[in-house]
Amino acid sequence: QVQLVESGGGMVQAGGSLRLSCTASVHPFSRDAMGWFRQVPGKEREFVVGISWSSGIAYYADSVKGRFTISRDGTKTAVYLQMNSLKPEDTAVYYCAAAPVLRSSNLVYDYWGQGTQVTVSS
Repeated sequence: QVQLVESGGGMVQAGGSLRLSCTASVHPFSRDAMGWFRQVPGKEREFVVGISWSSGIAYYADSVKGRFTISRDGTKTAVYLQMNSLKPEDTAVYYCAAAPVLRSSNLVYDYWGQGTQVTVSS
């Protein structure tokens, strides 16, 4: 059973930075796409960014473009989300997920991490 484990969440002031990590328990990982989603209570899970292991192509939600950067390691076991210029509206539980193909829809992602809380204070 594949497990995705996120780390790096926490509390930061507006304008600050955090770096999230997501590690897969299986190597090499069979899924080509890794994505980050976020969710606040009462709202749907929102796509943040995704990246293809094979091509390195990444897609970002408009709300995070220019502030967040996704990267992957060369061993296909970990992805990272560097979050800069954080805003209070970035506060959410952030989830790492894996899918056969890179899409923004959470419906195609079949492996999910447990989530990590990110809180940005004003």
